[in-house]
Amino acid sequence: MANISAQLVKELRERTGAGFMDCKKALVAANGDIELAIDNMRKNGAVKAAKKSGRITAEGVIAGKADAGRAVIVEVNCETDFVATSDDFKNFVNQVVDVAFAADTDDVEKVKAAKLADGTTVQDALTALIAKLGENMNVRRVAVMHGDNLGFYIHSNKRIGVLCSLEGGNADIAKDISMHIAALHPQFLRPSDVSAEVLEKERQIQTELELKQNAELPEDKRKPEAIIHKIIDGRMSKFSGEVSLYGQVFVKDSKQKVSAFLQANKAEVTSFIRFEVGEGIEKNTVDFAEEVKAQMAAAQK
Repeated sequence: MANISAQLVKELRERTGAGFMDCKKALVAANGDIELAIDNMRKNGAVKAAKKSGRITAEGVIAGKADAGRAVIVEVNCETDFVATSDDFKNFVNQVVDVAFAADTDDVEKVKAAKLADGTTVQDALTALIAKLGENMNVRRVAVMHGDNLGFYIHSNKRIGVLCSLEGGNADIAKDISMHIAALHPQFLRPSDVSAEVLEKERQIQTELELKQNAELPEDKRKPEAIIHKIIDGRMSKFSGEVSLYGQVFVKDSKQKVSAFLQANKAEVTSFIRFEVGEGIEKNTVDFAEEVKAQMAAAQK
């Protein structure tokens, strides 16, 4: 059996990020051949990564970059906030951003297949990182936008990112609008863009609510049907404004709406994209006590 020196173990740890004992065992099994040890560890890591692939990844970060009329944002997920703040994870995310920007694509599969500076693909690097950090991870989505005046904003917590494209205005206006979108989360551009499906659902809710409230009043104080319809129409108009960018009250000036702010600055928003970490992903609710019991039971088997 080859003599496994501490220096050789140290080198393997630096190259793989794996633990001391894992590195020593791999070197022993490879008879001191560090390249063979790395190959074997990658194979084992791929197996570990596959076992973790079914676990929910609802944490992570939003990151991006903008330059010369192009901007990109990406969402990369993991299982815990602890991993999301680790240097290894953040470095990987930055590499994904660079690849997506260079490829100029919002196709996640193309980004995963693209090569990093060291020649490995994004997917291979992701698999290795899953094995190293012990959590499932995923490059979930990518957005790219082009334009002469782009708004680009990543919130300080790295959980919200926004791209928007403007005609007219300037970079400061675009940044202000991006920050507003991050804060108030409009779902549509203008009130007239709110979909019929969304409007119908909200109208049903408001109608049932108003009819219930009206029925609970004394008979001599109940509103006529025509008045109820007017009340609901008013609520619907307010609703359309609240869920659309142009209809919202501007977050930096509560005395005016976004539409007025844009008009005053001779600007128009043509499109926007907003990412928030984990939105739309169903999270597991974990009972910590039950989780500990399960781990103890598994250890006794």
